Amino acid sequence: MQRPAPLALLFDVFGTVVDWRSGIATEVAKAFEANGVGADSTAFADAWRAQYQPAMQRIRSGSRGYVPLDLLHRENLDIVLDEFGLSDRFDAAQREALNHAWEKLPPWPDAVAGLAALRRNLIVATCSNGSIALMARLAKFAGLSWDAILGAEIANDYKPSPRVYLRSCEALGVPPRQVMMVAAHNDDLRAARECGLMTAFVRRPLERGAGQTVDLEPTSNWDIVADDFLELSEHERFSATAS
Repeated sequence: MQRPAPLALLFDVFGTVVDWRSGIATEVAKAFEANGVGADSTAFADAWRAQYQPAMQRIRSGSRGYVPLDLLHRENLDIVLDEFGLSDRFDAAQREALNHAWEKLPPWPDAVAGLAALRRNLIVATCSNGSIALMARLAKFAGLSWDAILGAEIANDYKPSPRVYLRSCEALGVPPRQVMMVAAHNDDLRAARECGLMTAFVRRPLERGAGQTVDLEPTSNWDIVADDFLELSEHERFSATAS
């Protein structure tokens, strides 16, 4: 049975819409240069990101109450500075400034134009683990035009917990069966599908650098598979919505 055309698209942001790795590495490199630090900024970015899932899992498991991702990033920064032996090189103010690196991530080359094309006929919104404050500032920096900023903060939980997807659909007033989750991560799409959403996999083969080994290809029969947002915007699945 053919599903209805989607009325709204929810987007994963880190990795799907913006290039977190090069963005964080760039900001870290600036901070290292200012402090006379010679460490590898890309390795630091990878280590900082590696703390992301463990920190959120403590909240998903119930062992810690919800706090926004900004705070988790800040706590994780302390951990990684210690791992790199740099704890004494960054004071509290410098750490706070560096934590804003997550608000300064470049969009993938197709992201701005692709989102604009999709937004002509569809509601487009975030479904990110980022806080509303973080997503708003990132949108300003990267030139991203959202109809709404949704995700973890309105659910007080982190993906892939079901209520993050379901609360985002509820906030838009659109049933899950008429919402499509767009992500470069198979596990994100799997969780969204289990909540009744449609799914679109967009390839981002350089998200984790040239040596990336995961999420290079779809691992299930997602509703749409595309190489970028422009290709996604031209998919026949959206023709009914446009008409």
